Amino acid sequence: MSYTPAVPLPEPTAGQPAVPPPAIDLSFVFDFSAAADPGEGQRWSTWLDVEALCRGPEPRPHWVVTSAAAVDTELGILKTGKEADVFLLERAVPDEPAQGVVLAAKRYRDAEHRSFHRSSIYTEGRRTRNTRDARALSKKTAHGRALAAGQWARAEWEALVRLWCAGVPVPYPVQLDGTEILMELVSMDGCAAPRLAQLRPKGELLRSYFDQVRDAMTVLAAMGLTHGDLSPYNILAAGDRLVIIDLPQAVDIVANPTGMDLLMRDCHNVCTWFVDRGLDVDEQELFAALLTSALPTL
Repeated sequence: MSYTPAVPLPEPTAGQPAVPPPAIDLSFVFDFSAAADPGEGQRWSTWLDVEALCRGPEPRPHWVVTSAAAVDTELGILKTGKEADVFLLERAVPDEPAQGVVLAAKRYRDAEHRSFHRSSIYTEGRRTRNTRDARALSKKTAHGRALAAGQWARAEWEALVRLWCAGVPVPYPVQLDGTEILMELVSMDGCAAPRLAQLRPKGELLRSYFDQVRDAMTVLAAMGLTHGDLSPYNILAAGDRLVIIDLPQAVDIVANPTGMDLLMRDCHNVCTWFVDRGLDVDEQELFAALLTSALPTL
């Protein structure tokens, strides 16, 4: 279907010849076709529905689809958890194979179906300006529980953005929309990457994995942070590359009274796994090295 905007012509004056129509500017002539509404399990891309600060940091990877013509299609569930579920979601522009990507959609549970494990440990040191919201959070009312889901989603979003920009190996954060975070799907050979806990690496690969985890923890410590719940279950292995996930509880080791304890626990969990696989590492040495990196922030 072609569309050419109407050009109003002046009425001819009596006794004067009709004015010929002006030439058509081809830049105003275009073809279009009406797009069909998304089907079941689909929606229009929400990229332009969220505010700018809720879109991934620049420079964005080339695979991020930002077109308003894109459609989001549910592909099924990837992982269930106590606080959130992770789904597979395809964002693609119909009939344009180059503009399509499968993402991980992490959705925090609503007030009736979620329960954050030991959440108060991680929220020490965080502040809520709105006094009504603060009371609702402390009393765990329905309103407070709904607020908590949104706060945890935003906390993870902010951690992902901050750590991605600092060069820490985390999934690229695509967008935040309420209690849903769209992020890079860490994959290997076309499938979701396994957790480190599922693998039995040996030799140089085992040493490389530990070095990657230590380096990531060092960057976090230099920023005054620790993961707060780091273990082989929160680390993905995409071939020889590790990626750290599940960051809603990232802890400020200064502002949080238990920050040092959580840092030590992260060291213990990581080192115990590597020692059990035959690597000679020491959690106390790792803890001391991380404290040295964190000194400027303490």
